[in-house]
Amino acid sequence: MSRMDLPDWYVNVRSKYPQLMEALDNLGEVVSHQGPVDEKNGHLIRLAAAAAIRSEGAVHSHARRALQAGASPEEVSQAIIMLTSTVGFPAVSAALTWVDDILEER
Repeated sequence: MSRMDLPDWYVNVRSKYPQLMEALDNLGEVVSHQGPVDEKNGHLIRLAAAAAIRSEGAVHSHARRALQAGASPEEVSQAIIMLTSTVGFPAVSAALTWVDDILEER
């Protein structure tokens, strides 16, 4: 994702708290390499977690990143739909609309 694609609030937080954001970047990198889960599936897992906590921004981010890592639109949608019995249909419906935002950008 280019810097131009980043939301204004995120750019603002990065500029105000550069050390915090660098630490978060480093943490994300470290945890991504602690086992056998590949990049695509890692983003699908994070996408599901983001949907479960109803974080629209994180759903957008991880849907975009999962697609960039090779996930198909169907895989991205399935990662959300699989949550229905765990987090409920309203949360899943909301997350699907957020994923649609990203799919429509493509």
